[in-house]
Amino acid sequence: MFKSGFVTIIGKANVGKSTLLNALVGEQVAIVSPRPQTTRDKIIGIMNGDNYQAVFIDTPGIHKAKNELSKFMMKNVESALDGVDIVIYVINGEKNLDDNDFKLINQYALSNVPFIVVINKMDIADREKVLAMINTLKDIEGIDSIIPVSAMKNKKLDLLKERIEANLKEGVQFYPEDMITDKSVRFIVSEIIREKAMKFLGEEVPYGVAVSINLFKERDDNLIDIDADLICEKKAHKPIIIGKGGAMLKKIGTSARYDIEKLLDSKVYLNLWVRVKDDWRDKEQLLNELGYNIKDI
Repeated sequence: MFKSGFVTIIGKANVGKSTLLNALVGEQVAIVSPRPQTTRDKIIGIMNGDNYQAVFIDTPGIHKAKNELSKFMMKNVESALDGVDIVIYVINGEKNLDDNDFKLINQYALSNVPFIVVINKMDIADREKVLAMINTLKDIEGIDSIIPVSAMKNKKLDLLKERIEANLKEGVQFYPEDMITDKSVRFIVSEIIREKAMKFLGEEVPYGVAVSINLFKERDDNLIDIDADLICEKKAHKPIIIGKGGAMLKKIGTSARYDIEKLLDSKVYLNLWVRVKDDWRDKEQLLNELGYNIKDI
């Protein structure tokens, strides 16, 4: 019997949802960053096992929307819960459960589908604190399993995979066995560039940075030309992104090119440009142009 289903990964910002997705799939399909609200769109990751296929939907961190981009992100969370077969709620094991966690867990645990709580970051969490957390959670109605893991260190993921497989139903194979995501190569490339910008830039700038791929051209000699814009929302951010003598932009580009070449198994010529589009996160037309269209959700 072949089993399959859709699994939504939800949780507050910066709990390691994308790291967990990448670990389960076995490849990087979602960018990761220590900064909250890294994921902006729903990311599909596909895990194939013996006689089963789990299609994961990684979502933006749950937070209060402050601009049009944030509204798009929260709409993605809501839509990712429609018609799914399993919900995984991820908690940061380093931190204590708060009222918002209890509210969200109680809300989603009664959604009539198997609800798994994953306590992440066990490689750095205090074990006594986690045990207390488990004792508190086990009294909540509707929770199928509580599984402590380290997505970063790939620890206890086999147990999580077993619980996912156990809760899948008989079904069809939705995607080819060698497919790990439904996102286009251009999308993944743009996300890699944004990941590197978030890694190297300061506290304020990354949240106002987007990436637009202008050119993606494959040559006959196993070379790929990529031109991309790093879009910021304030003029003052442009010189920060470029850096003295172009040093920061070069740093972002070099790091991104390395990962893109690994992804594509090809030599890449990457050209980055910095464009200012004032307050783009609050302008619907600009959000649409960058692929953040709330009407398509």
